[in-house]
Amino acid sequence: MQEVTAAHELRKQLATFIGPAARAARSRLGLTQAEVARHLGIAHAVYSRLERGKMLPSVPTLHRLCEVLDASPNELMGHTRAMPPDTDSPARRRLFYRVRQLDETRARAMLALLSLGTFHE
Repeated sequence: MQEVTAAHELRKQLATFIGPAARAARSRLGLTQAEVARHLGIAHAVYSRLERGKMLPSVPTLHRLCEVLDASPNELMGHTRAMPPDTDSPARRRLFYRVRQLDETRARAMLALLSLGTFHE
């Protein structure tokens, strides 16, 4: 019985790490909970519970979550290590995220468009 309680406490503790870390990574990318839930193939309410630390994702969902949020499993599970600060603006991070979602043909088209040099600040 004591082992079950210890495992339950570990799961609760892990959920309290993953939820806020997922929220921070999502915010960093400028995504909504609904967008992340859609990419994960889960209901918005389920993803909301995950971010609030009320539930743990399954291993396959955690894997997809890392891909969608461009975060490592270590980052989401609270294993920190010294990393250089992210100096990209939120708009650049969102753009990079969107570009990573493009298929090869669309990525090449985007590169061709950018190489035209028609963009001005």
